[in-house]
Amino acid sequence: MPPWPPAARRTRSRWRGPSGARPPPRGLSPNGAAPPGSSRGGSSMTSWSRAAWPSPPGPRGVPSPPPGPGEGRWGVGEGRPPSPPPGDRKKVSRAVPHPVPPGPPPALPKRLKKGKPSPAPRDLGRWKAADDLLLINAVLQTNDLSSVHLGVKFSCRFSLREIQERWYSLLYDPVICKHACQAMRQLHPEAVAAIQSRVLFSKAEEQLLARVPSSPVPSLDTFQDLLQRHPAVFYPARTPKALQLHWQLLRQYHLLQDQTVQPLPKGDQVLNFSDAEELLDDSKLRDVRDEVLEHELTVADRRQKREIRQLEQELQRWQVLVDSITGMSSPDFDSQTLAVLRGRMVRYLMRSREITLGRATKDNQIDVDLALEGPAWKISRKQGVIKLKNNGEFFIANEGRRPIFIDGRPVLGGCKWKLSNNSVVEIASLRFVFLINHELIAAVRSEAARLGHQ
Repeated sequence: MPPWPPAARRTRSRWRGPSGARPPPRGLSPNGAAPPGSSRGGSSMTSWSRAAWPSPPGPRGVPSPPPGPGEGRWGVGEGRPPSPPPGDRKKVSRAVPHPVPPGPPPALPKRLKKGKPSPAPRDLGRWKAADDLLLINAVLQTNDLSSVHLGVKFSCRFSLREIQERWYSLLYDPVICKHACQAMRQLHPEAVAAIQSRVLFSKAEEQLLARVPSSPVPSLDTFQDLLQRHPAVFYPARTPKALQLHWQLLRQYHLLQDQTVQPLPKGDQVLNFSDAEELLDDSKLRDVRDEVLEHELTVADRRQKREIRQLEQELQRWQVLVDSITGMSSPDFDSQTLAVLRGRMVRYLMRSREITLGRATKDNQIDVDLALEGPAWKISRKQGVIKLKNNGEFFIANEGRRPIFIDGRPVLGGCKWKLSNNSVVEIASLRFVFLINHELIAAVRSEAARLGHQ
């Protein structure tokens, strides 16, 4: 055995106890007391933890020498670590932890040991589990992301860059790959079969389909035989019907081997729409009259004129005129308005002796539709009637289920109440002010008095 360097021997000698003090015997702490759990205290024998006495490090770059003949693990001639100075024995004994018997590592808690794997997250962003499965199958078939972008219909529109980033994430991002795999495993078998039926055709599959002659038209048995003869080429989810549909597309675009593509015209032939448009001479075009179109326009014009005449005739029979309230002040009365029911949003002009209040529906038309003022779902379809008598007095009769409040006084169903100028009418939280045209009412009274004298 080659001799160790002097530096290593000097380093090891420095770690021996002062004045050659020997370490305490096995089973005793440095201060001479038996540690708890040892055989000297009447308990079971335990070995002292060697971690309390670390091996002395050598100088930088010089390895520690192995124990020579007559040397133990911890010192020369002894198999135990060196003893600390007498004054520090008490401190060391307090700092040294209790010995830990060697054994297997502690078992994991049951919650962590028997826990189930976390389910796949429901929200994977715009990419769904069906999109990932479709992307993987399409790439395996075509080996071209550009073809996948052009030929595959995902759940939403993805750009080529998004498809590339998703494919690289599935390849190199372990977190996204794990979540995507868990989500794809939870797909229903019918959904998986539907996705596999939409997988793109590879070039090898199209080459085999292009060999099928265009005439006579092959049957399903032909494609079934093609599947059986080339099982390693076709995708496992291919069916004879799917092969027949794709073969019909190939024949439609003249991609079969026994079909020829017509060459493009040359010379003065028209190649595109813009060239044809430039060759047209507008002066030579004749204005062709379409008699059917002219007849339809004439009939529609007659119908519109008839509707306008009907509206003009019904204008005189209108009983209530609804006007929206704006910031500009406008006169409330005119020569035909007997009274006004003014709300916060609209005002109703009363131009007949009797009007009906309520909520208009498809089958129920009334004079004053209170729904124009606000929410009227609590108002009856026929809530009340305002009537002008010959003596010039206005009365309101409640014909609905809910009460009508006149200046804070309730008018129950089947009852009536006199309306005066500036009366506040409240119907299901909708408030109105009743205004009377006194000039027109005075004329009505005089006319009624004249007729009474006659």
